[in-house]
Amino acid sequence: MVTHVNHANELSNDFAKAIQALSGVTLLNQSVLLKGVNDSVSTLSKLSMGLFELGILPYYLHLLDKVRGAEHFLVSDEEAQQLHKVLQKQLSGYLVPRLVRDENLAAKTWV
Repeated sequence: MVTHVNHANELSNDFAKAIQALSGVTLLNQSVLLKGVNDSVSTLSKLSMGLFELGILPYYLHLLDKVRGAEHFLVSDEEAQQLHKVLQKQLSGYLVPRLVRDENLAAKTWV
């Protein structure tokens, strides 16, 4: 099962209780990298560690789809790659989500 959590602030007590009810189920998380929301190493680290404490593996970190009206959340590829490199240095491998982009009608592309 895949959850969609973008920030550690979303890991509420109610969320934790719901996740506990899924004991025994493999849980993965996908997040979207959002400027001004979770585009820092400290925020992404807290998210990964918080997810793991609940038994959820941080699996994908998506680059934002380029859609009208969401440009203000866009993090450049260069910034995203730099953040990801620092995460790889600071966290254990299983805590670092894969940095990906969804392409039109294609499978995920590793960035």
